[in-house]
Amino acid sequence: MGDTLITVIAIVLAAVLMFVFPLMTMSDRTDDVSQLSVQTATTDFVDDVRTTGKLSLEKYNSFVQTLAATGNSYDVEMEVDVLDENPGKKTTQAESKKIGENVYYTMYTSQILDTIDPIGGTPKTLALKEGDFFSANVRNTNSTLSQQLKNFFYKVTGNDTYTIAAEHAGIVTANGAGN
Repeated sequence: MGDTLITVIAIVLAAVLMFVFPLMTMSDRTDDVSQLSVQTATTDFVDDVRTTGKLSLEKYNSFVQTLAATGNSYDVEMEVDVLDENPGKKTTQAESKKIGENVYYTMYTSQILDTIDPIGGTPKTLALKEGDFFSANVRNTNSTLSQQLKNFFYKVTGNDTYTIAAEHAGIVTANGAGN
């Protein structure tokens, strides 16, 4: 009876070593490749908007399709800090011709999407100007195979855990309204 129990335990252990750990390793590599793809796509998207000064529905949809090609679902958050220049003159002894203080106001994802894709209207382009800030933050919303396996074997819990995320931001270097 003791030899049979040891044999069964050895078979189960061999099955785990032969199938489960390689599956976990491969799923981790898949997440690594997805992470790299998402980071690259996010950087390219933000840099394209920054250098052209324009954000169109076509650019956004292309970005979302690139993300979806990884086989995961993502939450995309965008933010534009628009430079609202105060045209008032500021008189100081050091710089008598200096323009007044610059103030930024912020547009978030829903406002940006409403601007580039109005309900019942034709898609528009959001024109940014030099000095504005643009940022994008991406996180996966689905549970990947790697996350599921880790949760099963290691009892890792938490609804806010994500394994694939990317963010990129920068200052706009071109006026989009002039082109």
